Amino acid sequence: MKIATTIVATLLGLLFIAASVPFFLHMMPEPKFDSGSLPALYMGSMGASGYMGFVKAFELIGGVLVAIPRMRNFGLLILGPIMINILAFSHFIMKDEGLAGNAVIALLPAFLLWSERRKFAGLLR
Repeated sequence: MKIATTIVATLLGLLFIAASVPFFLHMMPEPKFDSGSLPALYMGSMGASGYMGFVKAFELIGGVLVAIPRMRNFGLLILGPIMINILAFSHFIMKDEGLAGNAVIALLPAFLLWSERRKFAGLLR
């Protein structure tokens, strides 16, 4: 179980690191949406306000922390709201396009939460 947890944590950490580093290096192409569509309006407000940089910084921090075994739970706490926002954006704004990516974003942290459930139990008491 420990090997599987390490593999899943590394994959999740690399996923978020790979999604955030290109943003800061200006290597990410801007997604193209139809003008005036709900995703275009949402992403336009996120980019123009600087909020996307804020989120990407926390994605990078959370991805690095999840990959470090002693800091994994703290990384999951940082990435939790970001993952919920990704899933909500996909469901409510994109109308469930990219279901396979959402399954990865939902299942990897769910596995880590399950494997570390004893440590997280203190938050619920």
